[in-house]
Amino acid sequence: MTMLAVDDVHSYYGQSHVIQGASVAVEPGETVALVGRNGAGKTTLLKTIMGLVPARRGRVALAGEDITRLAPHEIARRGVTLVPEDRRIFPKLTVDENLRVATLARPGAGGHERARVLEYFPRLAERLHHTGQDLSGGEQQMLALARGFLTRPRLMLIDELSGGLMPMLVESLMEILVRINAEGVTILLVEQDLEVALALGSRCYVLDQGRIRFEGTADALRENRDIQHRYLGVA
Repeated sequence: MTMLAVDDVHSYYGQSHVIQGASVAVEPGETVALVGRNGAGKTTLLKTIMGLVPARRGRVALAGEDITRLAPHEIARRGVTLVPEDRRIFPKLTVDENLRVATLARPGAGGHERARVLEYFPRLAERLHHTGQDLSGGEQQMLALARGFLTRPRLMLIDELSGGLMPMLVESLMEILVRINAEGVTILLVEQDLEVALALGSRCYVLDQGRIRFEGTADALRENRDIQHRYLGVA
């Protein structure tokens, strides 16, 4: 059964029609990349899936269950977690406290998952007693991903993994996402860096002005210079 099915979804900010009939499917165990220019509607589509922006038309289904009208906390309880672009860590709490808060979101999550997360993110293990506001941008991104993984999700929605980070750190985060995906977590990744998207996504969608303009394998998008030029600004 398809893990995530977004079917002809329309969503708005006020009177602004941002998502205009987008359809996306993600199969269990896949990593799918959603790419597009700034302002294409990528973040809005993730927020619509998560229930943060209501869909006025269309349907969102998780493993066959219609979640279109559910509140964000109800969607989270069903195993969806959003790692937002601005990370949304608790700046006054320590790394350890941020991780402990994440375990409260899913009953039964605890020591084993926490130890595994710290194995994935050894830098966080070194910074357990530092507050979120004292972390570098890369460390904050690690913490945001770690918190998301600690909720034991079926589906992770990740908004801009590489945003503002040094290439070496991005490579490290990419390796961690591959490991998380290998554990059975399905991933929908919004990413502006085309190379990161092509490296991580088995399939890709291109979004432009709220509409899906391309759907296909990463290899097909890599070879389609017209789509890259027209909708992604690649020379």
